[in-house]
Amino acid sequence: MFVRTVYATGDPARLGLAVGALNTRGRDLLEERPGYRGAGLFVDRELGKLLTVSWWESAEARRNSDEVMSVRRPELLQPFAGTVAVENFEAAVLHAGRGPLTGGGVRITRFECDPADADLAADTFHAGVLPRLEVLPGFAGAALFLDRERGRGMTGVLFADRPSLAGSRARQAAVRRESAAKAHATVVTLEEFEVLHADVRDE
Repeated sequence: MFVRTVYATGDPARLGLAVGALNTRGRDLLEERPGYRGAGLFVDRELGKLLTVSWWESAEARRNSDEVMSVRRPELLQPFAGTVAVENFEAAVLHAGRGPLTGGGVRITRFECDPADADLAADTFHAGVLPRLEVLPGFAGAALFLDRERGRGMTGVLFADRPSLAGSRARQAAVRRESAAKAHATVVTLEEFEVLHADVRDE
């Protein structure tokens, strides 16, 4: 599958306005688009950060959907968003976990690698990282997104509740260190968000 991410930052006091719009009008717009396979909405209320992920069955479906979403996105995110970054990825690895999840936490890791090592990154995550994540208390799903052309990617690991997210930090740090070395990848950002909604239809 293929994904589009939207990363917005702004005034924390206005975050709720964007969340409300995305959970109503935004979700309706996505549901109407052919090839839509689910979405996630993640927030950092303290700093004023918002991350959305929408899933598509093909690159064409994602591209066609953005003809509508790129026009409507500003009104959905205002007056909260001061900065907005939109990125497209291939979902190279997906462990859908338990399905819809609200109130948990997600840890996002962004990394860079040589484009020639993109397959190595995917293989490392699938064979070496996922088995070690699945045994963590509260694990609720994981995914690896790749932009093979630019040699960039991100991983997201979902946990059923915030205590499980916090409790996993040390063990996932060890996994991250070892897997980054094996995949010849450089970690550039590490973030945690509250999960407001996460659902992907992998069938």
